[in-house]
Amino acid sequence: MRDKLGNMRISTVSLAVMLLLAGVTSVLAAGSEADFKAAYAAAEAANKEAGQLRNQWTVTAAALAEAKKAANSGDFDAATAQSKEAEALAKASIYQATREKEAWKALEIR
Repeated sequence: MRDKLGNMRISTVSLAVMLLLAGVTSVLAAGSEADFKAAYAAAEAANKEAGQLRNQWTVTAAALAEAKKAANSGDFDAATAQSKEAEALAKASIYQATREKEAWKALEIR
């Protein structure tokens, strides 16, 4: 009897551990999705600012599309990475636009 009771306790503990791990996994996945959504929103905002400066890059749009594609397939790590790349590209285009806006003043007329 004790042997059956001991096995039942081990099974109960095993079941509890499996349920705990399943809960942790779903929380981690939800965190990754939240990270993606935040990164994607930041990238879209930067791309919108670049558009207002009339200097959106096509590679930024491509990175945003890849991020959305990865997110739709459930790969939130790749989606977050693509979103961060898109944000960096958009910020680079913003920098380029603002720098070139003033750079012409430094040119010499010959």
